[in-house]
Amino acid sequence: MSKKPRKSAPAQALERRIRKDLFVALLSDTLDTLGHRNQAFASHVRPLDDALMIVGRARTGLYRDVFHIEPGRNPYELEIALIDDLKPGEVPVLACGKSGRIAPWGGLLTTACIARGAAGCITDGLVRDIKAIRKLKFPVHHGGIGPLDSKGRGEVVAIDVPVECGGVLVHPGDLMVGDADGVVAIPRKIEAEVLKRAFEKVKKENATEAALRRGDKLADVFKRFGVL
Repeated sequence: MSKKPRKSAPAQALERRIRKDLFVALLSDTLDTLGHRNQAFASHVRPLDDALMIVGRARTGLYRDVFHIEPGRNPYELEIALIDDLKPGEVPVLACGKSGRIAPWGGLLTTACIARGAAGCITDGLVRDIKAIRKLKFPVHHGGIGPLDSKGRGEVVAIDVPVECGGVLVHPGDLMVGDADGVVAIPRKIEAEVLKRAFEKVKKENATEAALRRGDKLADVFKRFGVL
């Protein structure tokens, strides 16, 4: 029996710290502060299970609409290649466009991802087999729920390329964080600064909450800590 792959120790430590201390709304605020105001996915991209969080590195897949089934050809070829190559802590980010007729995600791909240690899936397309996915406790953010097979409706034309998913430009390797509020993509080039500021901001938010619980006036607390 093969051993299940594992993330590196530094990657595990960073993930634990993000999961413990940070959340998507705070990260979105931090990105705004740094001038990156288009990193939060559109509001229709929602979690299949509000209780689950995604923290991982983007592996991208770009879909196109198709309107026929070509005999003798495997329409899942690049999709399979992407899933089979996933490393621990990576997140398939599947850009399906706006047609609403492509359902790239389901139960079997979820099972394959779990075996490879993937951190979740994010797509602006549809998801199906949702009872099975929820039972597996695998975090998925999706653009809708529907029974449609992607075969004859959409196929992956490129993997590991920049894609626009949920209205956000995502590059391979970007840090993806998703929770009940939505999803943000943190570009690698600003990741260190974003996380540094986010961890600083959460301390101020915690202090603000403690002061409000004591009964301090909101105006006084905001003047003291500058967060809301």
